[in-house]
Amino acid sequence: MRSVALKDRVPLGPHGPLGVLMDPMTWRAVPYLLVSGAIGLGWFMVLSFAVPVSLTLAVVWVGVPLAMATVLMWRGGAMLERRMLRAAFGVRIADPYRRRPEGGVGAHLQWLVTDPATWKDLGYLLMLLPLGAVEVAVSVALWLGSAGLLLAPLLLEVSRAQGDPYRVEDQVAAWVCVLFGLALLVLAGYLTRGMAWLHGTLATVLLGGGEEERLRASRARGVDAAEAERRRIERDLHDGAQQRLLSVAVDLGRAQAKFDTDPDEARTLIAQAHTGTKAAIAELRDLARGIHPAILSDRGLDAALSGLAARAPVHVDVNVELSERPPAAVESIAYFTVAEALANLAKHAAATEASVSVFRDGAAVVVDVWDNGVGGALVTPGGGLAGLADRAATIDGVLVVHSPIGGPTMVRAELPCEW
Repeated sequence: MRSVALKDRVPLGPHGPLGVLMDPMTWRAVPYLLVSGAIGLGWFMVLSFAVPVSLTLAVVWVGVPLAMATVLMWRGGAMLERRMLRAAFGVRIADPYRRRPEGGVGAHLQWLVTDPATWKDLGYLLMLLPLGAVEVAVSVALWLGSAGLLLAPLLLEVSRAQGDPYRVEDQVAAWVCVLFGLALLVLAGYLTRGMAWLHGTLATVLLGGGEEERLRASRARGVDAAEAERRRIERDLHDGAQQRLLSVAVDLGRAQAKFDTDPDEARTLIAQAHTGTKAAIAELRDLARGIHPAILSDRGLDAALSGLAARAPVHVDVNVELSERPPAAVESIAYFTVAEALANLAKHAAATEASVSVFRDGAAVVVDVWDNGVGGALVTPGGGLAGLADRAATIDGVLVVHSPIGGPTMVRAELPCEW
């Protein structure tokens, strides 16, 4: 899977000065950028001591456990960084490590040393020092400078009250400083988003898996999703239709036994069996629709999505612009993406309107689902959106969710038609 995320990367920010300052993501990035230099310095000091010592002692085998502990330490630090980056920048980076072996110390040591992600983690942690130093310097200069200019009128009054000399000689000059402070504040917001985007991009490259690792993880998640779907179907059959058909068989057996002795009771039992049979057929039809709706196979995405929109609790505009039908797998994933998004809208969004757009973009089909609800949708492991991301991953597709608090919510699936 190329990416499963709240956002693939940190966007440069909303359009307009007010937008970038009002976006919570800007202010979530500020604390991290202010301490990133200290984090980088800490890791540099620890690693510059631990790595040479463990390598030197490894020659006489004494340092082998220390070397393993050092590697595990910086991998743990990289894992912590991924969580911090998600909280600060909204970047979701999955741990790209290979599966842990079953063998002993030798197998584990080989597993640690031969995994490319191990050395990319080390490179990222060492990169934090120069990158963090620049981020801290720029952030402190911008935010302190803008705060000083914005507080110029207040500083002027304080200086007058204390009889101290001050650089701003009158109120006009003080309010001119305020204007410059506002401009510097906007610049600080944009540069904060820019640094967050750059940091998030570098972290995605170094802390994320390579294309081969991402593809392997995507396939694994796809297999897990298929297995989970198989178990769900088996459970639904066992708990639903199978139980109803068993009840029908019991009723028919009792009716057969009473057919000669109590015809009225036999007719009642046959009527119950008839009702149970119809209910079982309805459950099987619903189950089949959940696997693959018949209307999708017969009439394509436009009709199938229009049916979903008609059942939604709010008005949903549907626009499907496809000159030809995509592969069946793409149609199925697109359908269930829209179905899950509209189900979430009905449960959580408190929206009043929504729209669904499906169009071709080069060799991919793009599905956009928008609503004006309260936002806050998250891609959580085991959740519906994560399941959709795993579905998309089976064909190397990408699912992106952008849902700031307060809304609106946009769910986009990019589904390649060749894989």
